[in-house]
Amino acid sequence: MKNILIVVFLFGSIANSQNLNKYLVYFKDKGISKSNTLSKFSTEYQTALTQLTERSIERRSKVLGDEIIGFDDLPLKKQYIKEIQAKGVKIVWRLKWFNAVSCWLSDNQMVEIRDLKSVEKIEKVKTIRFNKRELENNILSKTEVENEISYNLDYGFSITQNELSDIPAIHDLGFSGQDVLIGLLDAGFAWRNHPSLKNADVVAEHDFVYGDSSTDDGDAGHGTAVFSLIGGFDEGWLVGPAYNAKYALAKTENINSETHVEEDNYAAALQWMDSLGVDISSSSLGYSEFDEGEGSYTYEDMDGETTIVTQASEIAFSKGILTISSAGNEGNKSWKYITAPADGFNTIAVGAVSSSNNIAAFSSVGPTYDKRIKPEIVTQGVSCYHAIAYTQGYGFGNGTSYSAPIASGIAVQLLSAYPYLKNTQMRRIIMESGDNPEEPDNSRGYGLLSAKRVLDYPNLKEEASRFTLNKMFVDETIGENDDVFVAINDNTTDAIPVYEMIRNGNYYSFELPLYPIDTELIFDFSITKENGSIISFPGEYYKLIYGSLDIVRYTDKEIVQSFQLYQNYPNPFNSSTTIMVDLPESSNLELKVYNILGQEVKTIFSGEKQEGKYSFQWNGYDNYGSRVSSGVYIYRITAEGINATQKMILLN
Repeated sequence: MKNILIVVFLFGSIANSQNLNKYLVYFKDKGISKSNTLSKFSTEYQTALTQLTERSIERRSKVLGDEIIGFDDLPLKKQYIKEIQAKGVKIVWRLKWFNAVSCWLSDNQMVEIRDLKSVEKIEKVKTIRFNKRELENNILSKTEVENEISYNLDYGFSITQNELSDIPAIHDLGFSGQDVLIGLLDAGFAWRNHPSLKNADVVAEHDFVYGDSSTDDGDAGHGTAVFSLIGGFDEGWLVGPAYNAKYALAKTENINSETHVEEDNYAAALQWMDSLGVDISSSSLGYSEFDEGEGSYTYEDMDGETTIVTQASEIAFSKGILTISSAGNEGNKSWKYITAPADGFNTIAVGAVSSSNNIAAFSSVGPTYDKRIKPEIVTQGVSCYHAIAYTQGYGFGNGTSYSAPIASGIAVQLLSAYPYLKNTQMRRIIMESGDNPEEPDNSRGYGLLSAKRVLDYPNLKEEASRFTLNKMFVDETIGENDDVFVAINDNTTDAIPVYEMIRNGNYYSFELPLYPIDTELIFDFSITKENGSIISFPGEYYKLIYGSLDIVRYTDKEIVQSFQLYQNYPNPFNSSTTIMVDLPESSNLELKVYNILGQEVKTIFSGEKQEGKYSFQWNGYDNYGSRVSSGVYIYRITAEGINATQKMILLN
């Protein structure tokens, strides 16, 4: 380790003496045009495939089907790399997702490389000023904590943050992260010697600051606290929601007072995590302010597509990873808004509340610059009990840095319970499982996340073009002779058929009958006890569009006060995307997709709709049944006196 550090410091000295700056060099192509069909037998395709583990391929297949390799997965063209290296340039990271490399260049080298025919553009890498989080490093003695509810585990002082989000109840069901691989991006991890982390199942770790395999360089206080909040286990002291998960640790930040961090570390780390097969990524980092002369981001840049870290997070999502990020600690500062990558279209931004579920003053707020609601959800981020690095002790700390790992741990519990879920499904379930899903706002999003509501929320499993509906009932004791039913209304008859569900381990299942694609189904559940009494769930109605895996909550009247065309999700997307609209009164409605030239691509719907909330799907095909190319598309909805548009991105 010492030798590696010496090399790094010497290189830093040389860089300063020669006035080197770090740049991202983008290439024009990868030696194959995007307009060409990507053959699975091509050398480029096979090379990209070998860079993925079996776990990564399996995860991608859930979302992408057979098209698991895209153009952004292809390796960089070797000839272009050699051209740059021939200039005496040291390449730091090869970012295939961006068709770019990061490297240190002198002013003369920058001009020479900019003029290469293979180079599309060059951008200076920003050096980020890391805002240190205050850790209250008062080591606490072990104290008996009285819990009103008896759980299988003793949570010590961590009971408060866990109980606020109903995590212990899910532990008691046996879900603590088994078979899920989660990637953490932070400023280092001193996990081997702390009692809450020394038995953690860390399958891989990498330091993207110094380029070695150790993520502990003596500055791992923040990352260690974050790791313990999601994966720690020291019964009687601290228990994290996902203590049985597998972990990949990436050090992307150096928080020493005189050092800085580059965005390309973050992008390279997510690219690495994707290749390992990470299911969920969790980041307790936020980017907005940079060193003097670097050019800080502005609120206008929080649009889901500008910053490198946000782009990387969204690409990771398109590959099947559920991406989660802290919202930021800017709520009581002049910036106020969420920071990157929390502005991503699909990245779940997590805000912070107190143990009494009051929003923390420091928690960053939304909306994004393009007016999307942020954060998506909140968990406890005030007085969170966590491990203190380089001690055997614990303390309390504040920040959305601490609420994000708690939310991520609940996501891990969800995937552990339902391993077939796609990241798009998990995102929807998490948003619907806050305590305010019907009226989300820009301070709390969809509300306080509950692990019980997450696992209770119904979901669909698709196999061989058939759909199975699954549902848990965490708070209900269901006997062997009790029956569980689902009533499904397809609006074709006054009679609503009721079907018995089959017990399947911890949840109940029912294979849906065949319906025409795009049929709207409204359903609810009930339990008939052995003694004949019936347990119903008033107000708990759900809606799905047959052929889609999304399930949303449905209110009896679906009262809509005003018109709204929502941002499609997921976005960017590959196989299909959902477009939702609120229609305040009956109207002839038309929904169309256009390319950036204004040419019509697809009419998704044209006809009359009554007042209500509606969702539509687009699978990337035009009016003639042909798959359209990757790019930016515009969807426009017109009704009586209404004309609204939004952008969406298709990635083939």
